[in-house]
Amino acid sequence: QVQLVESGGGLVQPGGSLRLSCATSGRTLDAYAIAWFRQAPGKEREGVSCIESSDGSTYYAESVKGRFTISRDSAKTTVYLQMNNLKPEDTAVYYCAASTYVYSDYFAGYEYDNWGQGTQVIVSS
Repeated sequence: QVQLVESGGGLVQPGGSLRLSCATSGRTLDAYAIAWFRQAPGKEREGVSCIESSDGSTYYAESVKGRFTISRDSAKTTVYLQMNNLKPEDTAVYYCAASTYVYSDYFAGYEYDNWGQGTQVIVSS
């Protein structure tokens, strides 16, 4: 088990940027695939982005490609989600999740067994 803590959410105007952080204490994240999910009110949870542990490969949902960037710090204790050109439809609670091995679908919640508590992102003018 690894404990994950998200931060960096907030209120931002359309077109603005935020950087979310997913941090752990006590162990590094290099043995885990780390993904960001989000859930908007009344909608199902969706996968947004993932960074693979083995080679650092990154994956993005079509809705965020070109706008969001996932990265990992050199100490491998924090994963970031840089979100640019935010849109009102990006409003959601964002969660990070960790998996020791993703079998088939980086954006399926069942692949992950460690979750953070979430951070709220609101995009509104």
